[in-house]
Amino acid sequence: MAGIYIHIPFCRRRCGYCDFNTYAGFSHAIPAYVKALCREIESVASSQKDNSPIQTIFFGGGTPSLLNIQQFGEIFQHLHDSFDIAKGAEISLEANPGTVNQEYLAQLHQLGFTRISFGMQSTHPQDLAVLDRQHQFSDVVNAVAWSQLTGFSHINLDLIFGIPGQSLSRWQETLHLAAGFKVDHLSLYALTIEEGTPLALWNKKGMLEIVDDDLSAEMYQTATDQLRLAGFEQYEISNWAKKRADGLDARCRHNLNTWRYQPYFGFGAGAHGFIGHTRTANVEPIPVYLTRMQDPIGAWPAAEEVEELTLWEEMQEWMMVGLRLTNEGISQQVFLDRFGIPCEAVFAKQLNKCIHAGLLEKMGDQQDRLRLTPRGRLLGNQVFMEFVGNDPPGELNLDQ
Repeated sequence: MAGIYIHIPFCRRRCGYCDFNTYAGFSHAIPAYVKALCREIESVASSQKDNSPIQTIFFGGGTPSLLNIQQFGEIFQHLHDSFDIAKGAEISLEANPGTVNQEYLAQLHQLGFTRISFGMQSTHPQDLAVLDRQHQFSDVVNAVAWSQLTGFSHINLDLIFGIPGQSLSRWQETLHLAAGFKVDHLSLYALTIEEGTPLALWNKKGMLEIVDDDLSAEMYQTATDQLRLAGFEQYEISNWAKKRADGLDARCRHNLNTWRYQPYFGFGAGAHGFIGHTRTANVEPIPVYLTRMQDPIGAWPAAEEVEELTLWEEMQEWMMVGLRLTNEGISQQVFLDRFGIPCEAVFAKQLNKCIHAGLLEKMGDQQDRLRLTPRGRLLGNQVFMEFVGNDPPGELNLDQ
């Protein structure tokens, strides 16, 4: 089961907290970028021996909704010409609320998009101002309503907590209004102040009222409780899916496949991919990417890094991403099937430590699955780091 991630690195303006590979003031390069993207898709596809059906396609950014319908149509045509796109594939688009209208959304849905994700972040003007967001809450109201009217049944809202100056009551209001939209998916992220961003500079100057760790943890626990009452089920550290009356699965299939350590192609400037045992990372600057794609060479023509992972590296990554799934967790049988070695033989020390600390628990009739406890969800990064950066057990020959 394979997926495709496509990076659209254009923004009208970079938000103050963003450290993604995005660029403002480059909209003139969008037509050339689309052409380059199509050449990369063709070139990579032609070098692949395995033509497994593509189950998910995810357009991320940046602001993918800055592309027009004709440009998306061109990309779709090359995807279908180059890959076997499965019937019923999930096709997702990230969008900023202030960049869409009803006609545009109707055209996106008609083109084949099945899922849309809006960066709502907060309902409060002060929070949005701190984040340096351009949209207003009214833009979110319109974007969601238009999406529902034009046929999108899978709609996600991104929310941020721990924003400087944000109170618990303001966060509760954001959760209440987000759940009231009748969307079927919410993604919640704790704000991280990244070096090199305007937000980091403001913080160094003492201009921000930083939310402490205790309040941030309380916000996370509040979200868990409040969204459960609103009919949402947490299935991943940062993601909640609505229990739908029609029985449709509201979970994001693309991200589920990533957490299950399934393969995906990464196309576009700065995109990452994972195919076979190979991890790829494309060049980031738009001009460099455009130059590379004028004459694509090799199996990964846009890649700045191509890394062949060892068995030990894959085992560590598999544990780290799989444990993000809060209900599903990881299956020791799947680990054995994939790597040929029992999970407990490889990670006995780490598993025992986390279980005894009350961070992991066994579940299922055969006690086959391991997942985070409620306390483990609050300390997820601490758990994940137990399984990466280690030397392989000396008695096992894993460094291959």
